[in-house]
Amino acid sequence: MQLIMLSGVSGSGKSVALKALEDAGFFCVDNLPAELIGALADYALARDEPKVAISADARSRESLGRLPEIVERELARRFSESRRPHPLSRDGRALPEAIAEERRVLAWLAEIGQRIDTSALTPAQLRGWIQDLVVSDRSRLTLCFESFGFKLGVPLDADFVYDVRFLPNPHYDPRLRPQTGLDPEVIAFLERETQAGLLIEDVQRFLQRWLPRFVLDQRASLTVAIGCTGGRHRSVYIAAQLAERFAGEYQVVLRHRDLKD
Repeated sequence: MQLIMLSGVSGSGKSVALKALEDAGFFCVDNLPAELIGALADYALARDEPKVAISADARSRESLGRLPEIVERELARRFSESRRPHPLSRDGRALPEAIAEERRVLAWLAEIGQRIDTSALTPAQLRGWIQDLVVSDRSRLTLCFESFGFKLGVPLDADFVYDVRFLPNPHYDPRLRPQTGLDPEVIAFLERETQAGLLIEDVQRFLQRWLPRFVLDQRASLTVAIGCTGGRHRSVYIAAQLAERFAGEYQVVLRHRDLKD
């Protein structure tokens, strides 16, 4: 049976992710205490459910510590917009205190699973990213290449960040501005007018040298973030090129955070 544990701070998109898993055929349960995981697994097996997903959050903090055995302003803004009370504010905590306590309770989970920074993601993007992870082979290292724009911030889930803003920007060519780093004309510009190829080779050599150490450390995933100004041209091209070069060696996921549908 495939069992996926889903967690994250309040407002981070757990409900969207759980719905995406449900659409992918998973038997889903929200906010299950850790001590009931075994009983749920038995129940799912009895029902011949091959795929199960469980969402857990800080409301189950008393039992989260037993799980191995069996982001401030953005979150505050989300709660202000949604007008939902934070689940940990019922104990008399102010909102910043509730968020800080929630981060403390959930911090250790980030070390054993795949993190996704949902701050700038649309629900459609999050659903797609969750489905990419669902089909991945968890026995192998998953190498995620993610393009982004610095004007919207660095992805908080990145393990390595490469700044490619020093390369000539296709944005200043009126013909190329509406296109992206996936379009042939932008690709031709970057290959002809910039040193993007040398940069890609340097990043490739670095990762090839050190990725085996992460495998030995039994890491489930590694996120390599490539950033330019807007996240539409240079970073998109370079992330796609790196993903293509590593696809034969590792399990690769390609993400473009700031290319909106």
